[in-house]
Amino acid sequence: MIIQKLIKKVFDVREGEFKVSLLMLSYIFLIIAVLLIIKPTVNALFLSELGVEQLPYAFLWVSIAAVISSFFYSKALAKFSLHKIVKFTLIISVSVLIGLGILLKLGIVSGWLLYFFYVWVAIYAVLSASQFWVLANLVYNVREAKRLFGFIGSGAILGGIFGGYLTSILAPLIGNENLIFLAAFLLLTCIPLLNRIWKSRVKKLGKFKEKKRTATIPERPLKLIRQSKHLTYIALIIAVSVLVAKLVDYLFSDFAAAAITDADELTSFFAFWFSTFNLLSLVIQLFFTHRIVGIWGVGFSLLLLPLGIFGGSLLFIILPELSAVVVIKAMDGILKQSVNKSATELLTLPLPFDLKNRTKSFIDVVVDSIATGIAGFLLIFVVRGLDLPSFYIAILIIVLVALWLYFILQVRKEYYKTFRNNLELITERIGKTNKRVKRTSVIAGMRAVFKNGTEGQILFMLEKLMEINDKRFENDVQELLSHPSTKVRTAAIQNLYFLNSSTVVTEISDLLNTDDEALTLATLEYLLLHAEKNSKMVYDRYLDHDNPQIATAALYCLAREAHDNNSLKQSYDLKNRIKKEITKLKSADNHKNNLTILIKTIGASNIPEFYPFISDHFNNEDSTIVLTAIEASGKTMHPAFIPELIDFLPNKLFRTQTIDSLKNYGSNILVVLAATIRQRSAPLETCRFIPMVIKSFKTQECVHTLLQLLEDTDLGIRLETIRALSDIRKTNPELRFNRNKVVTQIFEECKLYHHTLSAMHTQIIISYRNRKKSRKEISDQERDARTSLLDLLERRLDAGLERIFKLLGLRYQQKDVEIAYEGLLSNKQEAQTNAIEFLDNLLTGELKRKLLPIIEDSALEISSEEELRKIKHKIPTEIECFQSLLQGKDQRIKLAVLYLIKYQKDKKYLAMAEEETKSDDFKIRTFAKDAVEALQGLP
Repeated sequence: MIIQKLIKKVFDVREGEFKVSLLMLSYIFLIIAVLLIIKPTVNALFLSELGVEQLPYAFLWVSIAAVISSFFYSKALAKFSLHKIVKFTLIISVSVLIGLGILLKLGIVSGWLLYFFYVWVAIYAVLSASQFWVLANLVYNVREAKRLFGFIGSGAILGGIFGGYLTSILAPLIGNENLIFLAAFLLLTCIPLLNRIWKSRVKKLGKFKEKKRTATIPERPLKLIRQSKHLTYIALIIAVSVLVAKLVDYLFSDFAAAAITDADELTSFFAFWFSTFNLLSLVIQLFFTHRIVGIWGVGFSLLLLPLGIFGGSLLFIILPELSAVVVIKAMDGILKQSVNKSATELLTLPLPFDLKNRTKSFIDVVVDSIATGIAGFLLIFVVRGLDLPSFYIAILIIVLVALWLYFILQVRKEYYKTFRNNLELITERIGKTNKRVKRTSVIAGMRAVFKNGTEGQILFMLEKLMEINDKRFENDVQELLSHPSTKVRTAAIQNLYFLNSSTVVTEISDLLNTDDEALTLATLEYLLLHAEKNSKMVYDRYLDHDNPQIATAALYCLAREAHDNNSLKQSYDLKNRIKKEITKLKSADNHKNNLTILIKTIGASNIPEFYPFISDHFNNEDSTIVLTAIEASGKTMHPAFIPELIDFLPNKLFRTQTIDSLKNYGSNILVVLAATIRQRSAPLETCRFIPMVIKSFKTQECVHTLLQLLEDTDLGIRLETIRALSDIRKTNPELRFNRNKVVTQIFEECKLYHHTLSAMHTQIIISYRNRKKSRKEISDQERDARTSLLDLLERRLDAGLERIFKLLGLRYQQKDVEIAYEGLLSNKQEAQTNAIEFLDNLLTGELKRKLLPIIEDSALEISSEEELRKIKHKIPTEIECFQSLLQGKDQRIKLAVLYLIKYQKDKKYLAMAEEETKSDDFKIRTFAKDAVEALQGLP
């Protein structure tokens, strides 16, 4: 109990979180401990049996295997649940270890088997850690993760220390084969740990929350990296650092294998130093990293690792012995996971959050693997190919370190440039400039913004600061608590939630006693940081506060903190507190403010029993209450709310919040949204807004969903779907669009456009002829009906042309197509002619053959019947025109045709009208019956 209290106090592990956090820590502890048992063992066996000269080939195989396994692993993630994949991985890993132990017992591990096990250990190291952090993202929400990842992550370093020292002690005593069986047993215990974690937290999330928290595989990150100099230099720095690390590994292995010939003793040697490096890395991380990065900044911190390796390499050139190689390896092993890791993470600070997410996995895994392969290539064809001694490997390391330093200097320039551009964008957006910001230092610049910047600039900086939680700015942020802007004070206290974990700021009472609900909530969330030091300060003191706003805000904070924490819910009787608030609300006279916060509380509580209370306020007369209910329903991610949220889409007032709430369900909702359109589960007018929701995800999955909706029979849905795809292509050009699907749809749209254009030409000819006829021959109702049909056909042509060109933008360069489209829409004949000539050169093959004639016809200025005769296609008769339009899927066109038939009073259309009385559509049946009655009444 004492240890538990100490852990809770030091790491801010709150009530109901300790058990699952301890399970997670134990899980990663065992994973890394096993790695530090098998890695020294397999490395030692490999070097003892095959020699250091085979190590470069192993590097190449690791690179190839990593890329291939990454491809198949991503495919598996798309088909199976994470739980099954992790469990299967553990079972396979245990089987491999048992197999290795048996082979060692039999003494038949040699040749290609050693290659296999060496490569497998490298893949295990990457895959097991990756799976753990994906699992961690499922177990914890964002707020919990920021507090607890440091605690559970320490299990990895502790596992490294434990596994390494255990191996160094036991390897000479019990032998490598028994160590492998021990590792298999330890890894086997991860399976019940995994099952308990999954059952206690992940299984309760529901499919939408589970899908949302699971990491997605980025699409075409290489293109994103190439488009950004900043990211390019980061990738190059990672690549060079890995390349140097592999050469250092080779040098370390070479000298160790030469000095220690016994496999068991070599295993012990490797394990001892790996553990020692982990231990020293932990010390630096806890006591020095923050100070080094905080005082000297990102640039200096990045330089430490390459300079350390450079110094070690110079020592090796002077003293080419194992002790000098240990120094080089120590620089790499200690600084990489401490100072260098923190500085590298800070490098991405100015980049957009979405861009970082989509490129990080690629840089960490693929770039690392390719660099490993390059290291193997250099060792095989340069060092061994030229038969160079180890002295030249140190020279090669020094050359690469020089290249590394150059990239660091370049990325520093891009770092400042990107930051400066962000500031300039903010300045332009608010229409002002801030001359006080110095360009010489990002840190000084940020502080200048905090002191003298406008509200917009300060809010931007505070948002960036939330991503890195840099404690250097703690005092600067604390000073912002007295800023006149409520938004700034709110953002400041939100930052202090993560920056300040030791002292409660003195302005708490002033911040709480405010009329601003957001500021009150942010302040109480900050106080929750200190709940373990004085739990009564929030949950006991503020839940029953005399000020109703503070009390209800505290209840909301409790609901958010206890969302996935049943223990916390029960401890503070959250369910009954909400019931009391609902009862109290019914008897209150003026309860608007209390109602909004109560709806938010229920949305955050994860107690489905109260969800009907949210639904009850979807029809509230106050739009603010309705918006709050929509927001709260999205926070629940409960499937029952989806149809109700979709019904809000046609309402412009609620549309933005509705889209945000539906998006909150995560990409798993795309299937539901697509099914709603296909099955017409919602009214047609509502379905036409669903592509707008799908578009908001801007992922490859949403593109795939929208491409499927291109086949919908409703033109309105097709148009909105195509507009959505076009917008996505514009903002996310790296996403893939199925060109065959797009071209097929263009052909379909061309066919429809051709039919519509032909029908319009027929109606224009008849309209011209009717002008010469008297009112006795043509009634006013018939003229009006024909005019209405013509107007509708013209709008359909405009929409059809838009659909065609937006689809062309998915097939060709979007900017080129947009220029051509603007030219065609121009009132100037010259612009239209140039647009057609441009398209003649742009389009190819069958697409050009079918599309150009339609575009040429659409550009014709028709002012007489004679000019109509100039068009290239056949103009149908009116009966053929009506037949074609009634066979289509456009409801409004059909209604317009039936309405015209009614007043045209010609019995030759009676059979057409009678056929439409069998339609499934009520409106069409009604209009058809009216037409039939009018025609049957004729003499």
